[in-house]
Amino acid sequence: MTSELIVFLVLSLAAVAAAFGMVSSRNAVYSALFLVLNFVTVAIFYLLLGAPFIAMSQITVYAGAIMVLFLFVIMLLGAEALAPTNVLPWQRPLAFSLAVVLLIESAYLLISRAQTNALISAPDITVNSMDNLRDMAMTLFHQFLLPFEVTSILLLVAMVGAIVLTKREKAGQK
Repeated sequence: MTSELIVFLVLSLAAVAAAFGMVSSRNAVYSALFLVLNFVTVAIFYLLLGAPFIAMSQITVYAGAIMVLFLFVIMLLGAEALAPTNVLPWQRPLAFSLAVVLLIESAYLLISRAQTNALISAPDITVNSMDNLRDMAMTLFHQFLLPFEVTSILLLVAMVGAIVLTKREKAGQK
C-alpha cells in the first residue's frame, strides 16, 4: 500500500462518517458542522488530485460562505433541535433498500475500476497552468457573470425571507 492510498482510505472513511453523522444528527447545528467536515474532506480530495484552485474554492464558498448562511438561518429560526416526528412505515424499508443498491453499485464500480490497473497521475503544474487559471477566471467573470449575480440575489432574498418569517412568528407569540 502506498501512502497516497492510505491517505485516500482514511479521508474516505472520514467523509462517509461525516456524511452519516450529518444525516443522523438530531441537532441542526451539529448536522451543519458535520457538513463542514465533509466539505473539508472533499477539498482535501481535490488537493490530492492536483486541483488546488477547486480545493480552495470548495473551502471558501461551501465551508465558508454557504455554511455561515446555513448556521445563521438555523440560529435565527431557532431550529437547533428537531422535534420527534412520526415516521411513515414505508420510509425505512425504502431507505434501507436504496442504501443496499448504492452499496452494491459502489462495490461494482470499485471492483471494475480496480481491474483496469490504470494509474492516474497528478497533472504537472507549469507556467501554462497560470494561463489556464486566468482563462477560467475570465470565462467565469465574463460569460457566467449573470448566473453568479442571480445566485447572490436569490441567497439574499432567502435570508430576508427567513428574517421576515421569524419576526412574524415572534410577533404572534408576544
